[in-house]
Amino acid sequence: MLENSQITFISEIKTKVRNAQYEAMKAVNVALINLYWEIGKSIAEKQSESWGKSIVPTLSKELQNEFPGVGGFSTTNLWLMVQFYTEYQSFENLQPLVGEISWSKHTVILGKCKNPKEREFYILSTKKFGWTKNVLIHQIENKTFEKYLLNQTNFEDTLPEKIKNQAILAVKDEYIFDFLGIEEEHSERDLEQKLIQNIRAFLLELGSDFSFLGNQYKVELSDKEYFIDLLLFHRKLQSLVAIELKIGEFLPEYKGKMEFYLNILNDKVKLPHENEAIGIIICKSKDRTIVEYSLKSSNLPIGISTYSTSEKLPKNYQNLLPSNEELSEKFENYFKNLKD
Repeated sequence: MLENSQITFISEIKTKVRNAQYEAMKAVNVALINLYWEIGKSIAEKQSESWGKSIVPTLSKELQNEFPGVGGFSTTNLWLMVQFYTEYQSFENLQPLVGEISWSKHTVILGKCKNPKEREFYILSTKKFGWTKNVLIHQIENKTFEKYLLNQTNFEDTLPEKIKNQAILAVKDEYIFDFLGIEEEHSERDLEQKLIQNIRAFLLELGSDFSFLGNQYKVELSDKEYFIDLLLFHRKLQSLVAIELKIGEFLPEYKGKMEFYLNILNDKVKLPHENEAIGIIICKSKDRTIVEYSLKSSNLPIGISTYSTSEKLPKNYQNLLPSNEELSEKFENYFKNLKD
């Protein structure tokens, strides 16, 4: 039997080995991305000197013959290197980020994102939150970038630095409940019951790391009972998440009720190691200005979202994006925290 001190010693050595392996892999990735950058740059420069496109398949063949067993030198991949260099080299914010994620993830972002800010968003988010390639694809197809820009929460002012960006990404501006098979006219009770009946699809739509704790979750205060529509837990945030469902337009008084629930959860339900509870009010519609003014006076973390029973996002979704000034300020705060 090993003594406790021996077990601790062995555990520490294992941790050092894992850390060294990670650092070695990271160094290899940086070297590979830098190589691809230089290859893309060299080809692009020769192209500007009037070299024809035929040099790329010729180079591909020569490299594969010279370095058998080394992948990455296909004609398609060489053209991706050219695109990588030409599209990133003119943007000073993107150039320093080339070594932050793997080549396979870069190719996803190159193919699916055209806006430089959008690319920066997904590169930094992938690095910060450890997204796999499949998770990254899901985030892009789920329009996480656009939904972050439209997201209406007060998390930047009410949550600690260590979790606020993750929390912002965890709350969508628009939830699509096309899996419910529910009538256009329905009650809040009908909506809640349909979500419970389709709990797996509901949690997938919310996003990763949400766990279901209960519906009509009872909390007590002064011998009176109160019921929260849905109570969830977010593993990465280590926070209880209270959800209130509303089938009409958002009203300012909904915020006060949510604050009441969050205070009770923090005092009576939250465990000592957990972060403060978060509230999400999901309504059928909302006036964005009214939401903005309602959240200004709250010191508890609350997000206001809408839901649709159709799979299509609103036609005017792009028109709702913030002004250039607001966009710049929001990105500055987001990127600053991700780089820290």
